Amino acid sequence: MSKATSPLFFLCFLCFFSVIKCGELQILLNIKTSLQNSKTNVFDSWDRTLPVCKFTGIICTPDNSVKEIELSKRNLSGILPLDSICSLQSLERLSLGFNSLSGRIIGNLNKCRSLKYLDLGNNLFSGPFPGFSDLVQLEHLFLNQSGFSGVFPWKSLENITNMLTLSLGDNSFDPIPFPSEILKLTKLTWLYLSNCSISGSIPQDIGKLSELTNFELSDNNLSGEIPSQIGMLKNLWQLELYNNNLTGKLPVGFRNLTKLEKFDVSMNNLDGDLSELRFLTNLVSIQLFYNQLSGEIPAEFGQFKKLVNLSLYGNKLTGSLPQQLGSWANFDFIDVSENYLTGPIPPNMCQQGNMKELLMLQNNLTGEIPASYASCKTLKRFRVSKNSLSGVVPAGIWGLSEANIIDIEENDFEGPVTHDIGNAKALGQLFLGNNRLSGELPEEISEAISLVSIKLNDNQFSGKIPETIEQLEHLSSLYLQKNRLSGSIPKSLGSCDSLTDLNIAHNSLSGEIPSSLGSLPTLNSLNLSDNQLSGQIPKSLSSLRLSLLDLTNNRLSGHIPQSLSIEAYNGSFAGNNGLCSQTVSTFHRCSPESGMSKDVRTLISCFVVGAAILLVSLMYFLYLKKKEKDHDRSLKQESWDVKSFHVLTFGEEEILDSIKEENLIGKGGSGNVYKVLLENGKELAVKHIWNSDSGGRKKSWSATPMIAKRGEKSKEFDAEVQTLSSIRHMNVVKLYCSITSEDSSLLVYEYMRNGSLWDRLHTSNKMELDWDTRYEIAVGAGKGLEYLHHGCDRPVIHRDVKSSNILLDEFLKPRIADFGLAKIVQANVSKESTHVIAGTHGYIAPEYAYTYKVNEKSDVYSFGVVLMELVSGKRPIEPEFGENKDIVDWVSSNLKSKERVFSIIDSRIPEVFKEDAIKILRIAIMCTARLPTVRPTMRSVVQMLEDAEPCKLVGIIISKDGGSKKKEVTDRV
Repeated sequence: MSKATSPLFFLCFLCFFSVIKCGELQILLNIKTSLQNSKTNVFDSWDRTLPVCKFTGIICTPDNSVKEIELSKRNLSGILPLDSICSLQSLERLSLGFNSLSGRIIGNLNKCRSLKYLDLGNNLFSGPFPGFSDLVQLEHLFLNQSGFSGVFPWKSLENITNMLTLSLGDNSFDPIPFPSEILKLTKLTWLYLSNCSISGSIPQDIGKLSELTNFELSDNNLSGEIPSQIGMLKNLWQLELYNNNLTGKLPVGFRNLTKLEKFDVSMNNLDGDLSELRFLTNLVSIQLFYNQLSGEIPAEFGQFKKLVNLSLYGNKLTGSLPQQLGSWANFDFIDVSENYLTGPIPPNMCQQGNMKELLMLQNNLTGEIPASYASCKTLKRFRVSKNSLSGVVPAGIWGLSEANIIDIEENDFEGPVTHDIGNAKALGQLFLGNNRLSGELPEEISEAISLVSIKLNDNQFSGKIPETIEQLEHLSSLYLQKNRLSGSIPKSLGSCDSLTDLNIAHNSLSGEIPSSLGSLPTLNSLNLSDNQLSGQIPKSLSSLRLSLLDLTNNRLSGHIPQSLSIEAYNGSFAGNNGLCSQTVSTFHRCSPESGMSKDVRTLISCFVVGAAILLVSLMYFLYLKKKEKDHDRSLKQESWDVKSFHVLTFGEEEILDSIKEENLIGKGGSGNVYKVLLENGKELAVKHIWNSDSGGRKKSWSATPMIAKRGEKSKEFDAEVQTLSSIRHMNVVKLYCSITSEDSSLLVYEYMRNGSLWDRLHTSNKMELDWDTRYEIAVGAGKGLEYLHHGCDRPVIHRDVKSSNILLDEFLKPRIADFGLAKIVQANVSKESTHVIAGTHGYIAPEYAYTYKVNEKSDVYSFGVVLMELVSGKRPIEPEFGENKDIVDWVSSNLKSKERVFSIIDSRIPEVFKEDAIKILRIAIMCTARLPTVRPTMRSVVQMLEDAEPCKLVGIIISKDGGSKKKEVTDRV
């Protein structure tokens, strides 16, 4: 090259270089246009007056070409401008994770040939992910929880042999067996494939991935045994296989995984023993719950110096626990419940002073509670019920300041509850039933101000019930039956406004029943039987809405109040020879001397006669008025059969007169619903159901209805009457009576002034519900469902639990309603044999689709959906969830970061209550587990609702390098 041409060459080069830089500037400005940000000023520096290497999130090569775009966690939204991005020829790293990017990816990803790092995880994309087979330099690919679906381009992995990290979990990819292409990525160190529809078995060749440090395949449909070749993955520090259908034993050779720290294979069907784990001395967390594992817990576990949590509940393990267990590291929790373990409780698990949960219920443990736990100030949950433990409970246990549950039921403990109980300010549940505890109840129990449930039944407690018990403002249930208590029932109990269940039966209580008990607004069950109570039954009890009333075997006298003399309380007063009644045939009729003076009797007689004349006149006037209405003529021509289940203050005529168009308030598949305003001011709701004709058609309203065949009432009607007539619970809608004829049937309910929960949350008439109200609705509805499943003689499956079937009274207290689809489980029929698809889209449990079988766990799933509605304010089906997605999918897709979890919470819920809302969300996630066997019972759900606390049911775990995942059920209720 001559000297004359050299300047010209460099000038051309500089011009060419300038064109390239100007091109990259325009590309970045195009990217800025495609991506929006409303919360930060991330794009303020993206200005054409500045060099591109000064742009926020941009890193350049030495020659000032764009090398990296780092814009993760920047609250970005919009469509990914792939073609613009791939025009950056030197781009090696593209990080856009943890944003809200959406839509389908349009463009050719293969043009990004220089990419080594690609993170699009934790976004809201839709549709399939494009092929990327030309990205041969790619080392790290993060697509976890990104919203992609359809067929993933597994073939694209074949040529990318330098891949180190592959994180694809938590996407709705089309089901596929374990992709063979992955087995060719022998340099992989991080593999996250949880919850992305992988089926079949773990391949035998998994041992080829010998560089793996993290391997996660949880929440899939894997079956078969764990291959022995997994023992070749000697670099593993974390192995997660939970919630699959794996069978067989832990394979021989598993002991070779000596670097393993976190091991979770819970919620599978593994059997065999734990001997292969004896050699894994670096284990920090062992999660093996809900399997079929047997044999003894290896003694070597007691020497594991890093072990901080051990969860083995729901297996068949035997033998004793290693006595040095948890002595070394900052041991956090142990749950070995529901096994067959024997021997004593290890004494030193709180030696480092950090233990939070000790859960060992339902085993065969023996010995005393080690004194060391009396000083374990961090303990929140102490549960050792249903064992064979004995001795005196260490005094400090009663006063653990952080404990929210102390459960020692069904053991052989003795001694008193000490004055230390006053220090237990966080204690919500105190379960001591079925032991040999004795002494007087200390006054200090009223200083445990958080107490919600007290169960001291079947012990040897003596003395009086503390008068100061009224200080327990949150007390919901008090069970003191079968003790040796004496003295009178404290009048102060009438100030415990949250009390729903009171049982003081089988004691030596005397004196009168306090009339203050009649003022308890939520009392549902009252059992004072087998005491020495005297005096009259307070008339104030008539105002209670009780599912159970038992005053038998006392020394009561006088009148049985008329409002309590109903069929529902038959047998509630036996063994009180001094009682009399004008209506209950088993008692002698009350004499004139039963407490009323002659003047009073005369006044009452005059009042009754006058009222009767007035009532007859009024009824005659109404009769004449009703005769003028043509649409009533057909109803009056019918012969009606009235069956009452409560004391009625109205007649059938008043109900029939209100079945007219202007009173219509709702329509359903089984009938119309009318609001009835009685002349006494009381409001009722009446469901009108026309019986089916011989052709199976519904009757239509007319003046001359067709005559149905005798006895041909609708199945919905029969189911609802059969169910509701036998139920007494404050959280189940009250059925006053049924009124039936050959052509139609009427069900008369209490009227719920505030409509349904659906109305309050979702319609144009929705009411702002504060968090306290939402929580109370969740607990109340849960208790109603719990009663149906566990409190009836035969379990009742509702089969259509949804927010529109949860009605709210004037105080926004919930009632479970609409039992048209309910099925009482027959004693001689399997609970899984109800072969009927029933329910409402969005609430139906997934097993309906492939088993056509329902049981109580199907109701639990539907209730979990209701809890999600309460927390999020969303409907079960929303367009924003995506095609064929519901609220369960949507919630699951937002569990991979704290920010995303908080985004689930209804914006109307104040910030201060969002942690509380997340507690309920965790319970909802458990209720909506894919496998019915994994879902809790409604009894457990109610306990969890009453005892929810952060980070005990669902953990949100962010793995290294962005592999995020959900972990369910690490705690026992």
